[in-house]
Amino acid sequence: MDIKRRQFLKIAGLSTIAGIGAPAAFNLLLKGETSPVSYASSGGSAEASHDDAPAGVRLGMVIDQKVFDANIGLAQKCVTACHTVHNVPDFGKDNKKDAIKWIFEVPFEKAFTNKSHYHRNAHLHDSDFLVLCNHCDNPPCVRACPTKATFKRKDGIVAMDYHRCIGCRFCMAACPYGMRSFNWRDPRPFIDQTKHNKEFPTRMRGVVEKCNFCVDRLARGLQPACVEATGNTGAMVFGDLNDSHSKIRKVLDENFTIQRKPALGTQPSLFYII
Repeated sequence: MDIKRRQFLKIAGLSTIAGIGAPAAFNLLLKGETSPVSYASSGGSAEASHDDAPAGVRLGMVIDQKVFDANIGLAQKCVTACHTVHNVPDFGKDNKKDAIKWIFEVPFEKAFTNKSHYHRNAHLHDSDFLVLCNHCDNPPCVRACPTKATFKRKDGIVAMDYHRCIGCRFCMAACPYGMRSFNWRDPRPFIDQTKHNKEFPTRMRGVVEKCNFCVDRLARGLQPACVEATGNTGAMVFGDLNDSHSKIRKVLDENFTIQRKPALGTQPSLFYII
């Protein structure tokens, strides 16, 4: 157990005994902390860097469910592409407790719990929707993280520094979308070695992980893996929400879209065409 984890557990224990509230305990823990360490300088992913994000950019995504419905198997292709690129372990279909998911499919009623499900049409009744981290403009997970392992980049991406994660899972409790996974077991033995991406770091037991909008690929001028997997179908559009001339803004201007739990004030960066 490293010093950060010991420090956190010590403060958490003392705060419980002394009756100190969580905010006060967090302040004790974070006193003197610096900004998250860049993976670029530590030989890992550049995901944790704050400085490589263009100013004034807010990245987002539009998912066109009609295109996915017309192309059976396309959604699973996106899942496979994402999980392969990011070395997401496969614990087997029968081991749901340990499952790690960055992007996955759920029915309409689970994706959009705030929408009416009364007499919904056959299209919504039969469709499964891809869900992933919403990269909120006002992310509660960032506020809940006591070590700044979860943070918001300048381009709007909610990223993670796995080296700083102490496994407290406060971010999981704070996320209203359930888009984070916890490594209860060492994930490395469960990565298909024939597909192992050596350019992206594997994680360890006791840390949280989630979709990162493929910041490592963006740094190389590539699209997110899921978007690339859709080809020219238009099923996914990724770009700068603040650029009025971008493709994603054109799609949003021309189509009616919905978001997941917008009333919470998190301001998600994901939009769905239904």
